[in-house]
Amino acid sequence: MAGERKGFLREAVELFGFRIGRPDKDAQNLPSFVPPSNDDGSLTIAEGGAFGTTVDLENKIKNESALITKYREMSLQPEAERAIDDVINEAIIVDDNQMPVEINMDDVEEGYLSEDIKELIRMEFDSILKMLKMNTKGYEIFRKWYVDGRIYFHCVIDLKSPRLGIKELRYVDPRKIKKVKKPVRDPKAKIDSAALMKEVFDKKYEEFYLYQNKGVNDSNSGLKIAPDAIAYCHSGVLDTRNYSVLSHLHKAIKPLNQLRMLEDATVIYRLARAPERRIFYIDVGNLPKQKAEQYLRDMMIKHKNKLVYDANTGEVRDDRKFLTMLEDYWLPRREGGRGTEITTLPGGQNLGELEDVQYFRRKLYESLNVPISRLETDTQFNVGRNSEITRDEIKFSKFVNRLRSKFSELFLVLLEKQLMLKGVMTLGEWAEIKDLLKFDFQEDNHFSELRDGEILRERMTLLQDIDQYTGRYFSQKWIRENVLKQTEEDIEKIDQEIEGEKDSDDELETEE
Repeated sequence: MAGERKGFLREAVELFGFRIGRPDKDAQNLPSFVPPSNDDGSLTIAEGGAFGTTVDLENKIKNESALITKYREMSLQPEAERAIDDVINEAIIVDDNQMPVEINMDDVEEGYLSEDIKELIRMEFDSILKMLKMNTKGYEIFRKWYVDGRIYFHCVIDLKSPRLGIKELRYVDPRKIKKVKKPVRDPKAKIDSAALMKEVFDKKYEEFYLYQNKGVNDSNSGLKIAPDAIAYCHSGVLDTRNYSVLSHLHKAIKPLNQLRMLEDATVIYRLARAPERRIFYIDVGNLPKQKAEQYLRDMMIKHKNKLVYDANTGEVRDDRKFLTMLEDYWLPRREGGRGTEITTLPGGQNLGELEDVQYFRRKLYESLNVPISRLETDTQFNVGRNSEITRDEIKFSKFVNRLRSKFSELFLVLLEKQLMLKGVMTLGEWAEIKDLLKFDFQEDNHFSELRDGEILRERMTLLQDIDQYTGRYFSQKWIRENVLKQTEEDIEKIDQEIEGEKDSDDELETEE
């Protein structure tokens, strides 16, 4: 396919706001009563240009810029930061200054792409990783994407020589840029019921990015950027109306706020109830109210401290402004009651209980899909055997794989632009192979390896037990498909490899 191309401009290509090549007359606009899904978090604005949509989440966040700021503040909290580090450390492994991800084209059928084209794709992908500096900044890039819920890169090219490809990738703060869709209406079209109905089914949009240096707001002012000049990847988590992209931290907002409030309440309670406060009951007899109050103040002044320690200077000075205990109580007692009495108000009895704090801390980890066992500092580390792996760890591993798969869309977007600019393949050819490309991330634990080894060991044990019945009750094909779980392609490939090894062995024996 790609090796038989006659020229780069066989198909029309639109890049960076320019259309290269002849117009596509064969393009079909297939009608549908279902409008296109708005799953990229873009903002649809009115035809007049003013923004018609605002974001109001929990009646606190008024726009996406404030929402992203909220996520970043959450990531600075110790408990949330620890959970985020657990997620990112599992997703991105930077070891020995190597690239944490490689492209995998094993699913691309033989003959579909020539080896030369595959090698060009690998080289361009490596150049993209180098521009991103994934070997040194992979952790920071993935963290920005995970915390903010989206990431933008400006693809800088040489406008005089676009065939040189992307020259630089510059990170764009997501609070300053927004993807926008603007409905396009034909000014010459008639306005009647039939035309309006047709517009509902065949509505077209102009897509672009709006950049505002002071932050995106509800105005339509700013720099209009062609969609091909920006590489955009979001978390895939949308609000209930599909209007705004959310971060994976969004579901942890409430547990984190509750944890902070409960910790503050616990500290305040401990400070307030820690001292044993004294109660002075002063006998004022049958003195009038003013005389009784004056007598009570005289007694308070009489029992004030003379020696006071100054924590700022470290000096002990003579000062009569402070009581011996700051929260002593002085209560007058009338004639007929008991005389002057001093009692003690006991301090808090449950100051060491932190069950509520631990509950909300566990709830925070659960909201971020991090196993609770990682919250305990005394938990022993294991190498990942099946008998030692908990169900939570398996769920966490699958969650990390989903994050990697979604983050890989950034590589696909960048690789598409690079291949189009350098003329490696056309847009139609890319559309046919992009779903077959995979990205292999480096693994830090041995769980997958040990799991596959134990599964293979169990299959080989079962194969030995069933071998004596082969040819009588079970065929070799049935055993290979149901016991060894080999597909038709695997069986054909293995048979070819076995025949190839036999031929090579026969050649060696002949030479000897």
